[in-house]
Amino acid sequence: MNPSAALPDRPSVLQLLFAVRRDEWQVLGLSALYFLLLMAGYFILRPIRDQMGVAGGVRNLPWLFTATLLATLVVSPLFSMLVSRLPRRRFVAWSYRLLMLCLLLFYAALSVLPESAQVWTGRVFFVWVSVFNLFAVSVFWAVMADVFRSEQSRRLYGVIAAGGTLGALIGGVVTASLVDALGAPPLLLISLLLLELALWCMFAIARRVGSQDHTQQQRDQEVLGGSALDGFRLALRSPYLLGVCGYMLLYTIGSTFLYFLQAQIVAASIDGAAAQTAYFAHVDIWVNSLTLVFQVFITGRLMAKLGVGLTLAALPLISIIGFIGLGLMPVLVAVVVFTVARRVTNFAVSRPSREALYVPLPRETKYKAKNLIDTFVYRVGDQVGAWANGLLLWLGFGIAGIAFTAVPLAAVWLVLALWLGRRYRALQGH
Repeated sequence: MNPSAALPDRPSVLQLLFAVRRDEWQVLGLSALYFLLLMAGYFILRPIRDQMGVAGGVRNLPWLFTATLLATLVVSPLFSMLVSRLPRRRFVAWSYRLLMLCLLLFYAALSVLPESAQVWTGRVFFVWVSVFNLFAVSVFWAVMADVFRSEQSRRLYGVIAAGGTLGALIGGVVTASLVDALGAPPLLLISLLLLELALWCMFAIARRVGSQDHTQQQRDQEVLGGSALDGFRLALRSPYLLGVCGYMLLYTIGSTFLYFLQAQIVAASIDGAAAQTAYFAHVDIWVNSLTLVFQVFITGRLMAKLGVGLTLAALPLISIIGFIGLGLMPVLVAVVVFTVARRVTNFAVSRPSREALYVPLPRETKYKAKNLIDTFVYRVGDQVGAWANGLLLWLGFGIAGIAFTAVPLAAVWLVLALWLGRRYRALQGH
């Protein structure tokens, strides 16, 4: 007998670094690649969307947010209907390929329509990308909540999120590098290709998990049933889900305040569509570079050590500090620092923790109520923030006044985050 054969396998450096078991690597790698491709495709579109929003007039942005809410209100029940009638593999495929068809139509419109029609095309594109992002990412995390257990989510979601951050970094670099040479329309086709590749990763995850777990394979073929309005019903009947709704609402109100403050400062400080697009892309690059470092080396350990409640609370705390700072110094440098810090905290810490809240819940809740919260509730928060910002401007508030108004909302958000952490622990039986 070979003496070395009796020795236990030593964990690899990667296993020690990421706390990943050998049997998890394949599914984890596919999941990270899935998110990488999805986020690369979105972050190719994001700077284009933001520039089109500015080009349509900063004061018209609240109307675009209203249109986005209405579009979400229409699409959310349609998605629930797909979930109710099709197994997971098919409703995810239908959802993503409808998004790809829309990208083809926008490519044609931006390439063929005259300049006089481009402003309205840009406004429709702004609304569509805002809906696209929420649905595509919500479906991704619902699949993850279906594939991984609670204990795995706390260890592995940081690594999976890092894949998305790397994809977002790649998308920002692609747009910043190619928008001057190619223009916006060809970039839409690159995004379309990445979305198709992401869908094939989902298929591969389903095959791999199904080969390891026959029960999971059967669940993948199940049709959940129910109605298109089940998401509303599930959310309204659960205090826990109502708390998640409140967390999402306060997050998006604060995000919208910051988005409008940034748009005002950028419009006043930077001239030209290409320069503004490059600015938004370079902010994305900074955000995603820093987020990647945090997700690879810190997120998993932080979630495992502090728990979901404290990691959820990090973003409200950063927001309190940031809005106070922006109120005291309402200039481009301040908005860049706050934007980067807030988005890094969200992607590296808050988002994985928020997604972990759904893991112990029933499968129907993961796909229906989660999608409602990630899309409709998110856009309601956008709407409240957009029109509250407009009201404050009408009342004569400047950038500093609006920033200070957001501080007490962030304080309420902080308290709610800690409450959700306690409820999550109770669901885990701790």
